[in-house]
Amino acid sequence: MQELEERIQSDGIVIDNEILKVDSFINHQIDTGLLRRICTYLVEPFHSIDKVVTVETSGIAFAVVAAQLLGDVPVVFAKKSKSKIVDATNVYIANVKSFTRGIVSPITIDKRFLKKGEKVLIVDDFLAEGNASLGLVELCQQAGAQVEGVAVAVEKSFQGGHAKLNAMGIPVRSGADVAGFDRGKVLFADEKLPH
Repeated sequence: MQELEERIQSDGIVIDNEILKVDSFINHQIDTGLLRRICTYLVEPFHSIDKVVTVETSGIAFAVVAAQLLGDVPVVFAKKSKSKIVDATNVYIANVKSFTRGIVSPITIDKRFLKKGEKVLIVDDFLAEGNASLGLVELCQQAGAQVEGVAVAVEKSFQGGHAKLNAMGIPVRSGADVAGFDRGKVLFADEKLPH
């Protein structure tokens, strides 16, 4: 998506040649017009989705807009934190490593909100190593739900998440595919990486 790539080039910040910071328009402050255009692009190939699934927190905005565009289907987000109102015996649970935080945390979805046979689209803001998406796939598998695809605003395909999901037969759709970084410059999949 050219508009998103241009915005990443103008407003994104590369940290230590491994992290892309887009908090001024995607995951801290959100450009809502851009959000809607990204989600319109992301959901285009997906049809007959019963639920959109994401993980708190940054993916929720994308999931809500995607769900609206898919016919106002429900959004279910996996929780990262424990709550006194959640019955621990009535949840699906998976452990997920955070790329940016470097810690492993459980994520949970209440069994009432994810059912066998439902067609699910996983939506998130980022895909790097694929840990969050793979954790959500695991929760869907526990429920017997069918993952139709993963849709993310920005992926860093050089970190392997896309390949892991494809190896499972899960298609990935991204608004921008980052192939790598070169001295603070973002290189997209259609560009040549320096040798």
